[in-house]
Amino acid sequence: MPTLPKLTFTAVLDVLLVAFLIYQLLMIVRGTRAGHILVGIFTMVLLYGVSVWAGLEALRSLLSYIVPYTAIAVIVLFQSEIRRTLARIGRKRWFGRGFKRPEAVDEILLALSRMSQVKTGALVVLERDIGLRTFVESGVRLDAEISADLLLSIFRPGAALHDGAVIIQKDRISSAACFLPLTTNPSLPVNLGTRHRAAIGITEESDCLSLVVSEETGDMSVAAFGEIQQGLSLREMDERINAHFGVDRPTGPNGAQASTEESDHPVQKVG
Repeated sequence: MPTLPKLTFTAVLDVLLVAFLIYQLLMIVRGTRAGHILVGIFTMVLLYGVSVWAGLEALRSLLSYIVPYTAIAVIVLFQSEIRRTLARIGRKRWFGRGFKRPEAVDEILLALSRMSQVKTGALVVLERDIGLRTFVESGVRLDAEISADLLLSIFRPGAALHDGAVIIQKDRISSAACFLPLTTNPSLPVNLGTRHRAAIGITEESDCLSLVVSEETGDMSVAAFGEIQQGLSLREMDERINAHFGVDRPTGPNGAQASTEESDHPVQKVG
């Protein structure tokens, strides 16, 4: 009678690592078209196993030309998801590393508040740990000190730098009119605009935080880690910035009365 293998520390560690990899795989395909592709690949592999077991030579011969290339197909089809997962693993705080909250957040929130009142569209990206150099180089380099007046000038309708995103690195406005990747998440509402999809898309590629003002409604939103929360007040925006950068106590924007008032819009989580 076969005996069960002895439970050792190495065996437990092995099981936990396999479970972690399976969890990361499920996180890759959750809510994306990749899930349907993965199901199709598993179906072909299953059919190949059934054809070998049942002696279906014609089917086995056909699938034998397809199954060996499954590994290559997975890499090609899931290259963006694999890159996103590796970035997610790399951005975890394995050793308790902290992230610096931009000191001029008050100026950013003040500008967003004013743009929200007049329904001026805006997209501001705050870099955290993963560098955004590729996206910074896609826009117009500024390397300027953060100020509400400068942000208002950048996003003024009709201005040369109005389209695109402003990327903030540490305490400097690095670049404006930047091109960002759009999310392809099929679970998002179809009425979500390009600016909001870009805000989500950049957070799928890195650990940055995106601040958005809707041009149609004036609502303010925050996107992080592939999810977006819409219809936030200025205080809620500040709280989410603090939470994202690991600040325990929120500090409301100076001189902005709207920061102490709750928004009448409900918070919606999309992702």
